Amino acid sequence: MNQHVRERLFSWQHALDEPFTLWATVILVATALASPLAIVALNAAGRLAEKTYHELLARCVTWAVLVPLLLAPIIGGAAWTIFGVGLLSVLCYFEFARNTPIRQEWSIHAAVVTGIAAVTFGAFDRWWEFFSGAFPLTVVAIVATSIFHDSPHGYLQRVALGTLGFGLFGMGLGHLGYIANDDDYRPILILILVAVEANDIFAYLSGKAFGRRKLTPHTSPNKTIGGSVGAVGLTTLLVFVLGRFVFAGTPVAYPIHLLAMGVLISTLGQLGDLVLSSVKRDLGIKDMGTSLPGHGGLLDRFDSLLLVAPAMHYYLGFFHGLGADQPVRIITGN
Repeated sequence: MNQHVRERLFSWQHALDEPFTLWATVILVATALASPLAIVALNAAGRLAEKTYHELLARCVTWAVLVPLLLAPIIGGAAWTIFGVGLLSVLCYFEFARNTPIRQEWSIHAAVVTGIAAVTFGAFDRWWEFFSGAFPLTVVAIVATSIFHDSPHGYLQRVALGTLGFGLFGMGLGHLGYIANDDDYRPILILILVAVEANDIFAYLSGKAFGRRKLTPHTSPNKTIGGSVGAVGLTTLLVFVLGRFVFAGTPVAYPIHLLAMGVLISTLGQLGDLVLSSVKRDLGIKDMGTSLPGHGGLLDRFDSLLLVAPAMHYYLGFFHGLGADQPVRIITGN
């Protein structure tokens, strides 16, 4: 491991040298901390109903905690980012598993957690074969270990749920960690996170303003076609504007790429949300958990990343070259 790689993995001293990272961090932290105060001020002025006040305050306080927690590993270094994504993957998987028939299937849990550990190590080591090979090998482990229950009834369901859980939360989110192998991972990840969260807000506001026809009334009754189209337009514009700073001087700084990434983030972010809505409707529950007051569970907040993370990873890999100049197998190589 050379000095350059060691600094990328563990050093935070120069994290804010890049202007976009600095200003995005300042604005995000300031907004997160100011939002609860703004809600309290509006309530004191009599502008909010009691129920609305408590709901908005819970959401804003949660964001005031989440924003620093999300930014800290990104600022701290690529290693903390990769391990942070691995931890998030495990927590999201168990939140999913608790609500499904595999909640007591400890052999499947062991296979999935081992698979997430392999994905995390593959990203940390920048060992692509190990990272990508984790998916088929983990599926093999899920399929094999489920046999030893000697209970054919429900076998397909157990294997399918375990595979889906690992695919979405292990591999899906795991690609977010692999992006940290690029020298410019901080502004890239911040852009993705900002765009994904803004996409939700844009969909809500556009739906209120222009929403008439329901998008998927049986899956997510509150989503409208107008809200979805508005979100695509506004999120694409946001990525186009911010991406010019994030990707300046790179092959994806051209308008066609910025527009394509904006559409990709918006459409797949909305589809990720609909995926979780479909899961919840099938299970007959409103939220996946209660760990985030005002938001529900972790999956209720991070569902939009499930499809965006791998798509953005491969788009940038194809046209930008993620960490193309970085050494491979930095731990296991010679």
